[in-house]
Amino acid sequence: MERFGALLKTGENEGKEKHVPVIKAPDRVKADEFFEVTVVVGDQVPHPNTVEHHIKWIQVYAKPENHEVVHVGTFDLGPTYADPKVTFRMKLSKPATLYAIEYCNIHGLWESAKEIAVE
Repeated sequence: MERFGALLKTGENEGKEKHVPVIKAPDRVKADEFFEVTVVVGDQVPHPNTVEHHIKWIQVYAKPENHEVVHVGTFDLGPTYADPKVTFRMKLSKPATLYAIEYCNIHGLWESAKEIAVE
């Protein structure tokens, strides 16, 4: 049986349309202070947003240093009306890696990651 993680695609699998979720956040933040994070699918080339082909959801997780993975948020998107871009605020108390996973109704699951240092 194939493991779920094996189903996730990265930029190495990229085709003609952009599917990789791009995480835009500071490289370094202050401990326990809120900062803004934006996740966008199709940062350079817009992803289609039709009933037939769209991004259904974006999920964000944080993996703090020496800690288990924490679910930060899930953002459900509707075809034709929603832009596959979300912005939210969060805080960290220790260095962490943020993970973004998104689901395209045709091309499946895509992921990316960004490390964030904490002062």
